[in-house]
Amino acid sequence: MAMLLKKVWQSMSNRATSFSSSSIDPVTTPPSYTESSSSSLGAFDRLPIDVVLQIVRLVGPKDAARLSVVCKSWRPLVSDNRLWIYFLLNYHDTWDSVFFVETHLRSGYPIQTFSSPITELSFMRIYGQRVQVPGAVIVDGGSGHCKYGWSKNACPSGRSATFLEFGNIESPMYSRLQHFFATIYSRMQVKASAHPIVVSLPLCHYDDTESARASRRQLKDTIYTALFDMKVPAVCAINQATLALYAAQRTSGIVVNIGFQVTSVVPILHGKVMRTVGVEVMGVGALKVTGFLREQMQRNNLNFESLHTVQTLKENLCYVAADFEAELYKDTQASFEVPGEGWFTLSKERFKTGEVLFQPCIAGVRAMGLQQAVALCMDHCHAAELTEDDAWFKTIVLSGGTACLPGLAERLEKELHGLLPPSISNGIRVISPPYGADSAWIGAKLIGNLSTFPGSWCVTKKQFRRKSRFTLAW
Repeated sequence: MAMLLKKVWQSMSNRATSFSSSSIDPVTTPPSYTESSSSSLGAFDRLPIDVVLQIVRLVGPKDAARLSVVCKSWRPLVSDNRLWIYFLLNYHDTWDSVFFVETHLRSGYPIQTFSSPITELSFMRIYGQRVQVPGAVIVDGGSGHCKYGWSKNACPSGRSATFLEFGNIESPMYSRLQHFFATIYSRMQVKASAHPIVVSLPLCHYDDTESARASRRQLKDTIYTALFDMKVPAVCAINQATLALYAAQRTSGIVVNIGFQVTSVVPILHGKVMRTVGVEVMGVGALKVTGFLREQMQRNNLNFESLHTVQTLKENLCYVAADFEAELYKDTQASFEVPGEGWFTLSKERFKTGEVLFQPCIAGVRAMGLQQAVALCMDHCHAAELTEDDAWFKTIVLSGGTACLPGLAERLEKELHGLLPPSISNGIRVISPPYGADSAWIGAKLIGNLSTFPGSWCVTKKQFRRKSRFTLAW
């Protein structure tokens, strides 16, 4: 194999002089390479094209790109999309997510899906652009806690209190935000002026009223002002629900975000929250679900030291029953060891905890169940007739740590089929959080690694001053 690679460079050096004066653009959209190509590959002509591609893979992306520059004969082969898809497979993100963002999100907001055939995409160009993307600081504001990290990393590097609850809550929002972001930059050991930032924002002020729009605008402006005053070069701020949808490789659908205090059912079309259709809000969130498990444990004389212990048990032992009534007659006992506190055994608490989402009354909460909130949202989407095809709202993406409870997606799908007429329920698909509790952070990371980032998504300080001209994905 070493001799074959040596022949590649010998072949290139023999031809380099004759092509040194040629003007070759290595990132032109590539034709599909076939063995019938009239260009000669020298000693490699005797090998099948697939074998030659395997050899070029070993050379690596940098040297592969050089091959297309120094020798015209190699250019069609080296520009082959199969080669660069292979290199992208070994990049920061999964191939599926790379393909999704580069064909759906590269043009920025509003979303414009790439409609040309796949053969017209140059993945050599895309790879080269992604390598040059500077990377971004990713901050998922969250509704319970914040996650932060670097866009080139696989997952968040740290967590803190959300900026809505950071510091002295009686202080002005601007001061709290500056303190919050300064703390994040300090923990990441990054200068604020060195990199763009992608901020995911918790859903708040849900209505489409003038006062709600003003409140959202005020919070958004305060975040941008705080960051630009810290010399951040460019800012991208998008709500959590939209980012969770991107993480699931969708631009349209309904996101069920089980937040810290409440659960939001958010219809999104082409990346835009359809507030005119209506965002349904259910008065049960992760805190109530965890609190209900704590109450059950206290009634059963199960002693624990902190709410963190209860949270750990919820994450490791609890689930949602497909049939609540039938589950009451089953043996569901299971145990889990919490580090530092020992073993805990739960039985019916395991599935009663998650049942609060469907029957809030068992926890003393007067509110509609999750299935009713989602069905109401879907009914509104159907009645609005925003598109000719109703399929856009039949994909339901779950988001948030509590949404990771096993069985939740299947139970919700079953309940929706029972509540909705076939004209609406046919084709429903409920998707569990694709990246667990980190789904919104991953969605922001995908944007931060886009080949067109930061230009297509971010706002600079100069642009922010002309903010009346911009419609941001809020």
